[in-house]
Amino acid sequence: MISRRRLLTALALSPLLWQMPRAQAGAVNPHKVVALDWLPVELLLALGVTPYGVADLPNYRLWVNQPSLPASVINVGLRTEPNLELLTQMQPSFLVWSSGYGPSPDKFTRIAPGDGVTFSNGVNPLATVRESLITLAQRLGREAQAQRHLSDFDRFIEQRRANFSRPHRPLLLVSLLDARHMLVFGRNCLFQPVLDAYGLVNAWQGKTHFWGSDVVGIDRLGDFKDVDVLCFDHGNEPEMQKLMATPLWQALPFVRQQRFQRVPAVWFYGATLSVMHFVRLLEQALGERS
Repeated sequence: MISRRRLLTALALSPLLWQMPRAQAGAVNPHKVVALDWLPVELLLALGVTPYGVADLPNYRLWVNQPSLPASVINVGLRTEPNLELLTQMQPSFLVWSSGYGPSPDKFTRIAPGDGVTFSNGVNPLATVRESLITLAQRLGREAQAQRHLSDFDRFIEQRRANFSRPHRPLLLVSLLDARHMLVFGRNCLFQPVLDAYGLVNAWQGKTHFWGSDVVGIDRLGDFKDVDVLCFDHGNEPEMQKLMATPLWQALPFVRQQRFQRVPAVWFYGATLSVMHFVRLLEQALGERS
């Protein structure tokens, strides 16, 4: 017969026993996973999981653009302030957020089990997000999908190396914030390993913050003479038109030399799918330059 001590121990552990199946990868319903930031969205899609809900869908479509999301995905509020009441009603099986961004995870774990994913170690975001993909795949029981995606990604990058074999000017990557400021991307940005692999020089050698970018005044761009400039749009046409009408902009060397190109949005703080989108845009943009 079971002893009184063992019975009390079993009763004391029972809450843990109830929680354990929820934490196991096999218990996660892939159709009810919610992404509370845009990096998790991309990692989920790379694993073949369409998010049940995503934070700030309107801005996702402006700033991220690709990969696109179906209309069935539910908008769960802001990335910095998700709608906790809505999330509770949705009864997600798993929540994924970006570590170090947004509200405290304590608010989420009352609703459903979940985990944070990491964008960067401050040096090489691409290496970090590859690791994050594998970690998330382990939580969701999708290790095979992760390995297949990373193999496809490596093959994609290698197959396009020959398209960048000829010499190119240094490349300045920017995105307009307002009529006076640009976001610039440096050596520790998501796209740097691709530039290195293809023998392309990143023109921005100045300081950047942990995320691989920095905010600079438009006047700082006057320091760049013989460069090609790619500017990522994000639904900011009025601001862009206002800037391009200014004498300062018209006087910039790369503007006078017609070496400034606007390209569709790419998420600078994404993962492998964003890098692949970047490479496609890069092929098209540099293919039009001598």
